[in-house]
Amino acid sequence: MDAEKFSYRELLKTGTDKLKGANIEEAEIDAWYLLEVVSGLSRAEYFLHPEYVADIDKAEEFLRLIERRSKRIPLSYVLGNRDFMGFSFKVNENVLIPEQETELLVEEVLKWCDGKSVLDLCTGSGCIAISISLLGKPGKVVGADISKRALEVAKENALLLKAQNVKFLQSDLFDKINEKFDIIVSNPPYIETEVIEKLQPEVREYIPRLALDGDKDGLKFYRKITEYAPKYLNKNAVIFYEIGYNQGSEVSDILYGNGFTDIRIIKDYSGLDRIVMANFKG
Repeated sequence: MDAEKFSYRELLKTGTDKLKGANIEEAEIDAWYLLEVVSGLSRAEYFLHPEYVADIDKAEEFLRLIERRSKRIPLSYVLGNRDFMGFSFKVNENVLIPEQETELLVEEVLKWCDGKSVLDLCTGSGCIAISISLLGKPGKVVGADISKRALEVAKENALLLKAQNVKFLQSDLFDKINEKFDIIVSNPPYIETEVIEKLQPEVREYIPRLALDGDKDGLKFYRKITEYAPKYLNKNAVIFYEIGYNQGSEVSDILYGNGFTDIRIIKDYSGLDRIVMANFKG
């Protein structure tokens, strides 16, 4: 069919059928969202005028995005952005896609960060560090990541969102850190290596393995960060981790074993363990 003669109804059906053929569970939702982004139509406007013929450039752009999504490329990578904490963050194949559960991590840090120095380890897209900088009143925020390409995305996000109170540093965890902080926050890789191969293609084929793989038991980075964190924390500091739903007890034990106290496990919106926080008296 000639793209010039595509009505919005026909575009939506074509896109939905294409995504269903690729075994995408939320084919209708994804197709609609891509049509909404490309056309600028609200759902109400679409239902009022589904037979309107789309401009050829919009039709071609929609079909291009549908083709990418049909290859199981995550929707956020197809669009090039992801909403997080009320901001639109640039994302691409070099960074983990921010998820709603991680907003809980930011919300908890915001309760503690006024006037404090914050280190965000495994910063990725910079969504945690930038959100803390923009929504809280921290003294300073540093985001560190081993990936140069991830840091390029983080720096661009900081520039786009005008987050001036945050800087980014290439560092393998604490390797290039030479100061102490009041707060360390991290959403490190925590998926067990063998589990990754069982995940949806959107995750196992496109999300950077560096951002997912927590080694055999998923706890590698919690051990490494917790072991060295006391050297980089001021007195009466706090550490925050995002964790997998079944890791609360084990991560708590790691923290206890390294001198942290007052450990709390915080559940997410589904009632699952999601955040561990602990105090460091120094």
